[in-house]
Amino acid sequence: MRVFSKSQKLDHVLYDVRGPVVDEAARMEENGMKILKLNIGNPAPFGFTAPEEVIFDMRDAIAKSQGYSDSRGIFAARKAIMQYAQIKKIPNVTIKDVFTGNGASELIQLSMHALLNNGDEILIPSPDYPLWTACANLAGGKAVHYICDEQSDWYPDLADMESKITDRTKALVIINPNNPTGALYPREVLEKIVDIARRHELIIFSDEIYDRLVMDGGEHISIASLAPDLFCVTFSGLSKSHMVCGFRVGWMILSGNKAIARDYIEGVNMLSNMRLCSNVPGQSIIQTALGGYQSVNEYIVPGGRIYEQREYVYKALNDIPGISAVKPKAAFYIFPKIDVKKFGITDDTRFALDFLREKRVLLVPGSGFNWHQPDHFRVVYLPRIPELKEAVDKMGQFLEHYHQ
Repeated sequence: MRVFSKSQKLDHVLYDVRGPVVDEAARMEENGMKILKLNIGNPAPFGFTAPEEVIFDMRDAIAKSQGYSDSRGIFAARKAIMQYAQIKKIPNVTIKDVFTGNGASELIQLSMHALLNNGDEILIPSPDYPLWTACANLAGGKAVHYICDEQSDWYPDLADMESKITDRTKALVIINPNNPTGALYPREVLEKIVDIARRHELIIFSDEIYDRLVMDGGEHISIASLAPDLFCVTFSGLSKSHMVCGFRVGWMILSGNKAIARDYIEGVNMLSNMRLCSNVPGQSIIQTALGGYQSVNEYIVPGGRIYEQREYVYKALNDIPGISAVKPKAAFYIFPKIDVKKFGITDDTRFALDFLREKRVLLVPGSGFNWHQPDHFRVVYLPRIPELKEAVDKMGQFLEHYHQ
């Protein structure tokens, strides 16, 4: 197996971070224009704050965190993550199977570099969190996108998933809860995905960073808990659930049948050692954050900010002629559909640019999430309802006259 890959030019743009729409918004801001940003899942600018005890622990830990830790992470952090895995019923996890990272993003990149040889394929959802596609391509692999079905609450199209498996397919990725759709996968869908992975002897990578942001009484189920006979890698972190994106605190859990993945695990260990360790002050808050009262629960019930903002934006968007949206069940994103025939849209990036220039509202076009039709865009509903109302009103006004 290959651990390192040659530098390659990415054929994908991370729209969350850069791209023509974000670049134009930056230029407009430099010229003194105020932009209403609904493009990135960063809670801090919208008044969300970390729990006080988390801030206290981080501050207290700084003076004691001036040296490297174990490359996987400090003992207390990995122990807390291991215990969290036990609560999630993820099987066969020891403290050696837990890796902390500078956000889950670092570990996604690490995991792809350890897995993929040039030309190897990995199944990734469409729409996806684009980092997955970018990291697979950067590692020399080929991201093959299976469709998530809007008509079925954005669940994976299992027939499409299986039809795209070849003799070069090494693994499949799920993002649950999903970014950008806000979908939450039920047990029966996860069990069928496990069956596909089992039949084709695939590794399962599961991005579960939003697993504590589930609404309407739903239950998040870790797919690894359903697959003790398979090798699974589960990703999560504190950025979203504890509103600390800037602290860069993530982790990766190896579970299940590790005997069939010895070479891969060796590669992961090597790459983990090469980056020395993730930031130690960030690791120091994991035990506190995962234990005790979870203040995020206040946001995701009726009366809570995230819940009420979701309720508002879902109804308001669906009230715009030519816009429809599936109600998200988790996270803080909604992925509306736009009637491309009504508005003559053939280029979703152009649509987002036109809207930005006229109404000074920043959205991400669906193509930024590897959705291959120009008929969707993502809205982040973290702003308070008055700001969301301003954005939706502007969209309604814009679409009254827009034709591409």
